[in-house]
Amino acid sequence: MERLVSSWCHDGALPQSYICPPETRPGKLTIPSDDNIPVINLGEASINRNNTIINVLKASQEFGCFQVVNHGVSEKLLNDTMNVVAEFFGMPMEDKASLYSEDPNKVCRLYTSKTNYGTGKYHFWRDVLKHPCHQLEACTKLWPRKPTRYRDVIGTFSVEAKKLGLTILELLCEGLGLESRYFEDDLSGALFLVANHYPPCPDPSLTLGLPKHCDPNLITILLQGTVHGLQVFKDGQWIGVQPLPNALVVNIGLQLRIVSNNKLKSSEHRVVTNSKTTRTTVGLFISSCDDNIIEPAKSLTSAAEPPLYRPFRYREFLSYYYSTMGDTELALQPFKVSI
Repeated sequence: MERLVSSWCHDGALPQSYICPPETRPGKLTIPSDDNIPVINLGEASINRNNTIINVLKASQEFGCFQVVNHGVSEKLLNDTMNVVAEFFGMPMEDKASLYSEDPNKVCRLYTSKTNYGTGKYHFWRDVLKHPCHQLEACTKLWPRKPTRYRDVIGTFSVEAKKLGLTILELLCEGLGLESRYFEDDLSGALFLVANHYPPCPDPSLTLGLPKHCDPNLITILLQGTVHGLQVFKDGQWIGVQPLPNALVVNIGLQLRIVSNNKLKSSEHRVVTNSKTTRTTVGLFISSCDDNIIEPAKSLTSAAEPPLYRPFRYREFLSYYYSTMGDTELALQPFKVSI
């Protein structure tokens, strides 16, 4: 428990083990305007579905990241979700002690820095709560008992966020020419919540909340709250993702990039800290079941456009991904087909 950033961050000094190598530090550079990150009004799909498909597809091809508004998840549920997660992280340490674990195989756990604290030469400025959300009835028994409304609120949010994720996947399927239900069942059968808590940092120029990486899963739905921190790497520069009222951020993961045979892009992104305000985010990670076979969709390949990746089990990919510390190209290399 004493390793949790929130348990000692008020000491006023940045430990040496949290100082990133010079080439990965955010520094004091001014981040360019975030006007380029697409914002898509999903409410328009009922009026002009084709236009919405075009917008979602274009954003997924060019950025691999976009925000959605009028997405069907209520403002009250978004606020309740953010509030109950912030309340969890704000509880006394003794109320969270039973959940803390440095065992990456523990199903529901509170931890700090990265999946495996002992790996790597430096740490990241965050505390994390992670747990599965499917099958819901079985999963909720493993979730935090406090705050008392946590299970009800997060259970509802996970259902609504999964529904939104499947809606976006359906739009992408139609845009790519896949059967609209291609990603239902096992290809989207796993669901994890990852809540990140980034306390104020004494020197944000030297450390990161999360390093540059792509999500390994299919698609991520992120509630990022009102505090800046998420940045996307595009065309050689970092672009800040502006927090918008009641918006949700959508990240295309590596699994979706592979299934699309590189027709879609996975966004490389990172999280920077700040010295004044705590930042809390809630991400829903939709992915394949571990033993499911991942490969480019047959209808998206041909003699002219052969598969760029070999078939593999998602479990195999996930294991290798974590061993590479999120290095995107290194993580993909063993799964690529030599042409």
